[in-house]
Amino acid sequence: MQPIRTFNVSPSLPARLEPLRQLAYNLHWDWNVETKDLFRRLDPDLWESSRHNPVLMLGTISQARLLEVVEDEGFLAQMDRAALQIEDYLKERTWYEKQRKNLSTHSSSDQIQNHTTWYNAENPRNAMAPKSKIQNTECYAYFSAEFGLVDCLPIYSGGLGVLAGDHLKSASDLGLPLVGVGLLYQQGYFAQYLNADGWQQERYPINDFYNMPLHLERNPDGSELRITVDYPERTVYARVWRVQVGRVPLYMLDTNIEPNNPYEHDITDQLYGGDIDMRIHQEIMLGIGGVRMLKALGYNVTAYHMNEGHAAFSALERIRILIQEQGLSYIEARQVVASTNIFTTHTPVPAGIDLFPPDKVLYYLGHYAEIFGLSKDEFLALGRESTGDLSSPFSMAVLALKMATFSNGVAQLHGTVSRQMFKGLWIDVPTQEVPITAITNGVHARSCVAKSTQELYDRYLGPNWSSAPVDHPLWDRMNAIPDEELWRNHERCRLDMILYVRERLVKHLRDRGASPSEIAQAQEVLDPYVLTIGFARRFATYKRATLWMRDLERIKRILFGNKDRKVQFVIAGKAHPKDIPGKELIREINHFIHENNLEKQVVFVPNYDIHIARLMVAGCDVWLNTPRRPREASGTSGMKAAMNGLPNLSVLDGWWDEADYIRTGWAIGHGEIYDDPTYQDEVEANALYDILEKEVVPLFYNRDVDGLPRRWVAKMKDAIRLNCPFFNTARMVGEYAQRAYFPASDRYSVLTSDNYAPAKELAAWKLNLGEHWYNITIKDIDVSVGPDIEVNQTVAVKVKVDLATLTNDDVQVELYQGAVDANGEIVNGVPLVMEYQGEDDQGLSIYTADILYTTSGLQGLSLRVLPKHKYLSSPYEPRLILWAQ
Repeated sequence: MQPIRTFNVSPSLPARLEPLRQLAYNLHWDWNVETKDLFRRLDPDLWESSRHNPVLMLGTISQARLLEVVEDEGFLAQMDRAALQIEDYLKERTWYEKQRKNLSTHSSSDQIQNHTTWYNAENPRNAMAPKSKIQNTECYAYFSAEFGLVDCLPIYSGGLGVLAGDHLKSASDLGLPLVGVGLLYQQGYFAQYLNADGWQQERYPINDFYNMPLHLERNPDGSELRITVDYPERTVYARVWRVQVGRVPLYMLDTNIEPNNPYEHDITDQLYGGDIDMRIHQEIMLGIGGVRMLKALGYNVTAYHMNEGHAAFSALERIRILIQEQGLSYIEARQVVASTNIFTTHTPVPAGIDLFPPDKVLYYLGHYAEIFGLSKDEFLALGRESTGDLSSPFSMAVLALKMATFSNGVAQLHGTVSRQMFKGLWIDVPTQEVPITAITNGVHARSCVAKSTQELYDRYLGPNWSSAPVDHPLWDRMNAIPDEELWRNHERCRLDMILYVRERLVKHLRDRGASPSEIAQAQEVLDPYVLTIGFARRFATYKRATLWMRDLERIKRILFGNKDRKVQFVIAGKAHPKDIPGKELIREINHFIHENNLEKQVVFVPNYDIHIARLMVAGCDVWLNTPRRPREASGTSGMKAAMNGLPNLSVLDGWWDEADYIRTGWAIGHGEIYDDPTYQDEVEANALYDILEKEVVPLFYNRDVDGLPRRWVAKMKDAIRLNCPFFNTARMVGEYAQRAYFPASDRYSVLTSDNYAPAKELAAWKLNLGEHWYNITIKDIDVSVGPDIEVNQTVAVKVKVDLATLTNDDVQVELYQGAVDANGEIVNGVPLVMEYQGEDDQGLSIYTADILYTTSGLQGLSLRVLPKHKYLSSPYEPRLILWAQ
């Protein structure tokens, strides 16, 4: 029976408890110990059964319990403290305000028109939101296909989503004028369970948006705010939900509404579900719908950040708006968009990039080509590395790179890999100069460090440890933490994890209909006093989750060869539903456990989520990671473990390649890359066993008279002191702000000024440059010395260049010097800008420079010409370069 009318029924709270509702609707509670404790105190069982969802708790808690806590002065005092803490948090002067104090703090009226009801005090969902929607004249939009914020919002699959969630949290902490843009999935990512054979099965629980910390955005008349996105022969509608993440709003689109048809409902049904048609539907909704949503909400965005290529279609919609609504030409509109877009790539392999067949792109998006005035092949070239290959697919990463002013990988090694992957987009640019930089990932400290450990750091390091930079003197106080106190705290964390793992296993077995003996056995798995190794991540084959099992006899000796020095494993993670090899790894682990009677010492924890992840990175003793280098773009779980004091045991890939892996853990291998994966597995498995036997196990069990592993604790302190301040989203987001957001936003301000006059000037200049660039010729290079010189000897160079119809203001002439390798190529070259000396009597432009070589051996020198313009984001932007022959 269909209802003739629906109502959104809110919980009924006594007036004195209204702050609970206000606290519940701002995810600040997730990283505020006082608030999280408050909800746990209200009803511990309900807190757990609701997946730590305070909104659902308040809707289901008994009235008797509410009346009880109204009379509990201790509870009320804690509630008032929590309410005051978030109020102070939202009011305090932020890092952003200090960095950008020269900007106006007044919003233009058109930015906030029609949304005065958003923060109406009568709406309790909004009472803890910022008092005005836009605090500044700039705004950064962060697009991501998934956001992992809290476990009661299961709209994430793994590291990419959790990183995006941490990005929003730190943007809030820093006070950035940032808004998140995503899709709100009705089923989200799947819930995992295992059958009796250890094979992963999937369930898709329905998310009840009305019992989640979400707010449905409405128009001033109370109707739902909706946007439309055009698909072939139909229009799809989407409504907008908001989750408040501290100061930062995250807006998500939901297509599961009338008048959409069932297929259109499914656009926001499952994360990474469906076929290629569904994927392009989702990415159109995220990118194009996301831009339309921000416009409907009244935001004047000055910088757009595409977190992976999923949102790259946003560039097309932005260009369309500038053409149709601002009267710009295609090249002018593209200039504005490309100058204000930021792109972060997360994949180190081509197979991880979304590719769409050309005919599908034209079918769904061909109308943009007509608006832009492009032919079909010109339009498809936007997503092709080789524009002349008319059969190649359309790459979302290539589109994003071509439409971005700033592009980055997520670790220094990943930046190197990305430059190699995409160097074809910048012909003749040396690989190390390909304009894809790196900003190493981090994690949000207050979200991932255990409560008791945070309290320990607060006592000895002070309350600012979670955002203090590497050079802050508070890190010198690490040694002030007594060894015994740090160790006993960690033992409590290990016990907490083990108790939770037992509970989860018991529930899983009961749900599966397991025998009483299996359930009884699950209640005794793991030993709270045994060295515990954690491995938890997505079960992709390159992560090699079974590497530690390669030599059965050897791992058995490590596990229980010495009854006083046992080792145990806690393992968790999901394989994508269509990743059969990944599922095979999970089954292989579970067969290994049962066939060797290792149920008490090796545990696979089903349905990995944020909550179990936090318990594991706090409660294990060592964090294991075994990817095939260089296929791990970054990896963040190991950072979380390090913040809790866990040493890492990992292949030198992703972030671990940058860390101090001697003092804060152990490295498997020395960064080798192998051609034979079987041989690589053998070598690195043996290296893993050696480290466990000779270093990890002895260090853990080497105790003093007080029963303390002093040298192990010293390594824990190093892990915290050296990793926490750097591998932290406070540093990461600050780096994005200073290197990407601020410059892109400033470029937006410049290029859009005076009715887009600077953008028009730059676009016209680039058009002229492209027409005349290949007329430039290097006429003469005069080097003052012969082929034999000494170290640090000055070498004077004078060149003459025929710039044809261009001028010195259009170009930058550089010398390029460096060592010559066995192939006769300059490696690790260093450019030096030459000085313009005017023209000779033949009209040739003269440039001079002095160079020297600081090392001996075969050295090389070359000359190149690059574009130059005051509005260019970099000389590589026009993708033109001329080298001396």
